[in-house]
Amino acid sequence: MDQFDLLVVGSGPAGRRGAIQAAKLGKKVLVIEQGKRVGGVSVHTGTIPSKTLRETALNLSGWRERGFYGRAYRVKQEISAEDLRRRLLITLDHEVEVLEHQFARNRVQHIRGKASFIDPQTMQVVKDDGEVIYVTGTSILLAVGTKPFRPDYMPFDNKTVLDSDELLEIETLPRSMVVIGAGVIGIEYATIFSALDTQVTLIDPKSTMLDFIDKEIVEDFIYQLRDRNMKLLLGQKAEKVVRQDGKVELTLDNGRRIVTDMVLFAAGRMGATDTLNLAAAGLEADNRGRLSVNPETFATKVPHIFAAGDVVGFPSLASTSMEQGRIAARVAVGAIAKEPPKYFPYGIYAVPEISTCGLSEEEVKERHIPYECGIARFRETSRGHIMGLDTGLLKMIFSLKTRRLLGVHIVGEGATELVHIGQAVLNLKGTVEYFVENTFNYPTLAEAYKIAGLDAWNRMGDIKSEL
Repeated sequence: MDQFDLLVVGSGPAGRRGAIQAAKLGKKVLVIEQGKRVGGVSVHTGTIPSKTLRETALNLSGWRERGFYGRAYRVKQEISAEDLRRRLLITLDHEVEVLEHQFARNRVQHIRGKASFIDPQTMQVVKDDGEVIYVTGTSILLAVGTKPFRPDYMPFDNKTVLDSDELLEIETLPRSMVVIGAGVIGIEYATIFSALDTQVTLIDPKSTMLDFIDKEIVEDFIYQLRDRNMKLLLGQKAEKVVRQDGKVELTLDNGRRIVTDMVLFAAGRMGATDTLNLAAAGLEADNRGRLSVNPETFATKVPHIFAAGDVVGFPSLASTSMEQGRIAARVAVGAIAKEPPKYFPYGIYAVPEISTCGLSEEEVKERHIPYECGIARFRETSRGHIMGLDTGLLKMIFSLKTRRLLGVHIVGEGATELVHIGQAVLNLKGTVEYFVENTFNYPTLAEAYKIAGLDAWNRMGDIKSEL
């Protein structure tokens, strides 16, 4: 039986970052991955594929140029599923190659197989050929990620009714699509297919969407979706879904019926813990397969077993999962682990992008903090004119008492890149004066920070001597 300082189950963002961190500290590490290739959900069915699909759709459709050339403009008149898949495979091959090189360079061992607990420190690994091996770890990091939630009442067939993993394998682009679930995944895919000129209907039982995002940003986002003829049926539930004659018919709880070419069910994901035999380790998952951890160390209730990434729940981002894995690995091998900065960016790769960092206006109100907002629209920037943008909004919130930035919220082209300027100022406790007094490259979309900063400064007034 092989003994390791750290066993890592899963090679997604949390697993690979944790494994490499422990290896850099001189520890003997083994990564166990049940997928065909390393990378986990992030590389193969989640983050990288969906963002590659988005970029391909925007490039081939000419979406970014339609502000100048009109809605009828196309780069490629007939876009096929094969067009999308070709770029996806190239990207995935590169990601896997980089990851395998990182493991080799840092002397991280990895094997392919399905892991499950025998006891709190021993795991059984069943390989594809049926061979069974046993490994023990002084510490164990569970980074198994999630899988799509697939309720029994949904007639999945991998052709007309699919989950978000199966969507990547479609053979033809649908003319119409219903997306069930207005969470991040549902919204991303709904807007990507809308950009490909698929008629998309988005359904969710809740009357609101993206409740953790600043309300003004969500309102602007919804306006853009409706402006391009996406149907948003919020506060409505699909009670019956039936496949017939190559189509899918949905009956909603208000009696409305919809016939569509394809249904994407994207209403949540489950922690992929059902095959781990957690009971043998003294652990149990919640009803969504997630594990509870100490939010500072990512230790479970069994002190030497840690969990990180999507399997521990919100925010379920590749970026935060990497940091969770790194911190968990350091604690697991007895190294000092500093807390990451307080504010991290949240990115939603819809069309248009949304990104946010810090407090929303609703959160500021709840905390009774006197505040002021500054807003800039991308069409107010010269770069926005050059790019043909008629949408896009950047919003900053400042404390009236300290003048410090409290939150930055962006919807529009490049939002997930632009947010990092606000993130840096937030974590460095910068004030509105930073944006007013500093010079930004011209012409850039980043100049929107200066416009929004001036907008807030004009309302707040000049700095007072007592401050």
